[in-house]
Amino acid sequence: MLEAALAAANQIFSPPFRAVLWKTLGLTLALLALTWAGLHKLVLAEAGLSAPWAAAALSILSGAGLIAGLVFLVNPVSFIVAGFYFDELAETVERDLDPEQPPGRALSFADAMWLSLKFSAVAIGVNLLTLVLLLVPVANAAVFFGANAYLYGRGYFELAAARYLPLPEVHRLRKINELRLTAAGLFIAALLAVPVLNFLTPLFSTAFMVRVTRDILRRNGKALRAG
Repeated sequence: MLEAALAAANQIFSPPFRAVLWKTLGLTLALLALTWAGLHKLVLAEAGLSAPWAAAALSILSGAGLIAGLVFLVNPVSFIVAGFYFDELAETVERDLDPEQPPGRALSFADAMWLSLKFSAVAIGVNLLTLVLLLVPVANAAVFFGANAYLYGRGYFELAAARYLPLPEVHRLRKINELRLTAAGLFIAALLAVPVLNFLTPLFSTAFMVRVTRDILRRNGKALRAG
């Protein structure tokens, strides 16, 4: 697994991944900016202040506070971004690993976005809980790493395995390999904990979990043919 993580880390700076890197960064920042703008307007509208100086002061304070809060949304947003580019990156990884083997079947846009949005919603809950436990250092770290390891290991496995298997079979394999997937998710959670580098999460997670998933499929006797 460590070998797969190191190979994935090297691959995210390869030309095909660099081409997607700027698109993922742009989309992530755009989604965060839209979220900030919407919440900022909501705060000002709910406050209903008539004095210009008070409205300006609230605008500055709430804007700064929301920017700090958006740090906790980087992880959920990365799941949504993954839904847009996962198959493009997954196919690159699959071809690099085995050029003679046909790549997996790309998910429909609806299926990819459904899986991404589902796990993004859970990630928001996890990060809100982490925020609540901010003043309890040990519990905060345990919740962050434990929950995100489980969540990201499971989420990216389902995206990768669904390229080869129907979803019921994906869910069955995920349950059988839950411990291994959570261990793999710890590598992703470690990246999520590093500011700025966490923007690379969709790229690293795809390169890493495609490798882990293919190994799991082989160990469980599943042919690597598009499902």
